[in-house]
Amino acid sequence: MVCCQPSGTDPGGDGILWEAEMDLHDKVALVLGAVKGIGKGIGLELARHGVRLALNYFDWEDHLDAMKRDFKRTGAAFLPVKTDLTDTAAVRELIDCVIAHFGRLDILINNIERGGWPVVHGPYVQDQWDLEMATTLRAKKWVFEAALPHLKASGDGVVINFSSIAGIVGRSGPAALVFNDGYAAASRGVSMLTETWARVGAPEVRVNEIMLGFIETRHAAGTRGWKLLSAAQRSALRAHTLLERTGVVADVAAAVRFLIAEAPFVTGAVLRIDGGYVLGGDPAGPMPPGVL
Repeated sequence: MVCCQPSGTDPGGDGILWEAEMDLHDKVALVLGAVKGIGKGIGLELARHGVRLALNYFDWEDHLDAMKRDFKRTGAAFLPVKTDLTDTAAVRELIDCVIAHFGRLDILINNIERGGWPVVHGPYVQDQWDLEMATTLRAKKWVFEAALPHLKASGDGVVINFSSIAGIVGRSGPAALVFNDGYAAASRGVSMLTETWARVGAPEVRVNEIMLGFIETRHAAGTRGWKLLSAAQRSALRAHTLLERTGVVADVAAAVRFLIAEAPFVTGAVLRIDGGYVLGGDPAGPMPPGVL
């Protein structure tokens, strides 16, 4: 089933001009890490557009009642599913559960990660390193593998992987208190997987990546690490960001909807949502007068 319907013809191509926006009504999405924060915000955005939702969670169960209440208010069909995504057998069971309940899977929001802050955890111990690799990188792989046949069967599947600018900047500059080495390495690995999976999924499945900077509930306000930073340290992070602020969940949710519904010719791409942190630091200087 192809959900982006032909609209007119394209004389310079194959005779088909695809509509710019996908109809999301009755699509089925699996959103990982949906109990709070960014995952929950993405789920609510999709629910408002008629998407039926499987909402994965594992910890943070004190937020579960609020999650259920907020999704119930949208009127969308949703299924909360508790799954330890570091358990590869449990991942298969999660996908089987989604298919048994909804009969299909169109969208995978691969939002699973664990990144310890140096300012919180201090020097690495092996367990912390292994946990960051197991969640941020390995779990994404096995969720994608289990979901792929169903996404291909939808005919117009979408995968959005989540990573971090830690994969670019690492433990450097103002971010040195925020990004651990293992998390940075895992985030860089996600980008490699995104490119490979775009090839594997095509043409039935588009695979893209959202690379996050400092966003509320993830490496900014609403996290334990952010509270441990001094006012000067938080100010330094904002000053290094071209837009001079940290991001909010709505910034991310809007980008997710764009990639799903309004970008039918985009796959294998990385959309960086960081307010310009990666570009920040040294300003662009004025043009010199030259000698001619």
